Amino acid sequence: MHIGLYFGSFNPVHTGHLIVANHVVNHTDVNKIWFVVSPHNPLKDSHSLLNEYDRLHLVNLAIEDNNKFRASNVEFNLPKPSYTIDTLTYLTEKFPLERFSVILGSDSFKNMHRWKNFETLIERYSFIVYNRPGFEVEETYGANITVLDAPLLQISSTFIRKQVKDKKSIKYLVPPNVEQYIANNHYYVK
Repeated sequence: MHIGLYFGSFNPVHTGHLIVANHVVNHTDVNKIWFVVSPHNPLKDSHSLLNEYDRLHLVNLAIEDNNKFRASNVEFNLPKPSYTIDTLTYLTEKFPLERFSVILGSDSFKNMHRWKNFETLIERYSFIVYNRPGFEVEETYGANITVLDAPLLQISSTFIRKQVKDKKSIKYLVPPNVEQYIANNHYYVK
């Protein structure tokens, strides 16, 4: 089985994430997508970052009706900080019959040469890169890549958190059950 790994803080998961994931499943040979929720990054402001288990729960809510999607907490128990190569090595050892590809935006792909063990990553794994305006893929670094023009929304988790803090609606930016859960638990209000 071919599994696409979509890494992120998902703070919170939003419609843009789901559209990209759905596009990847529909337009590549990926069978399933695992949303790999990254634990707390010490370089990010922890005040605005929900607990990793709360973010994992929001992802589970967002994808509960799609059997091609799965929320993954694999990085919760790996050494911190989490590096993509370490996560992929662990998953490859744990699931030797699966084939893993990394899903990422062209903006992130352009910085891949700065990632830990970059050469090993591109030698062992494939990448599904969705184009972001202003970040066209010109250098592939010799990686096995598939470039997609996925429909993109100009929304971000940062924008959603600000909307909540400013007591504005996040309807349609996140799935309805995620919107309700955020409201019920008073996430992102401060």
